[in-house]
Amino acid sequence: MKFNHISFPSRDVAATAGFFERHLDWQSTPMGRSRVLKGYGFDVVIEDATDRAVDWPGNFHIGFELPSLAALRQLFERLQSDEVDFASDLISHERGSRFFCRVPGGVLVELNTREDAAPPFRAGFGLA
Repeated sequence: MKFNHISFPSRDVAATAGFFERHLDWQSTPMGRSRVLKGYGFDVVIEDATDRAVDWPGNFHIGFELPSLAALRQLFERLQSDEVDFASDLISHERGSRFFCRVPGGVLVELNTREDAAPPFRAGFGLA
């Protein structure tokens, strides 16, 4: 079995898809009033929710892993210059560095790397 897709609602599908396209290099295809984003071996479906409220529970988030700390820092700096809504600074953590931001539409996204994870956490992610 392999991971196929995630799907979540947005009250502004174009802005949400635009974040993924502009900052994370996904390709977007319209699907009615929704969008399907293709990239990295799985899809993200952004469902049109203009007819209902979208209320994200507490710490719900989706996470994406970058290959290196340098790549993570570069993305963090690029997003800062684009005035993205950050929920954290760049955090050094025993499971690897990370930061959190909200994409248009409200979903919380974690961007991380395991390159600098402490040894007990590296093996679980295929790192020596």
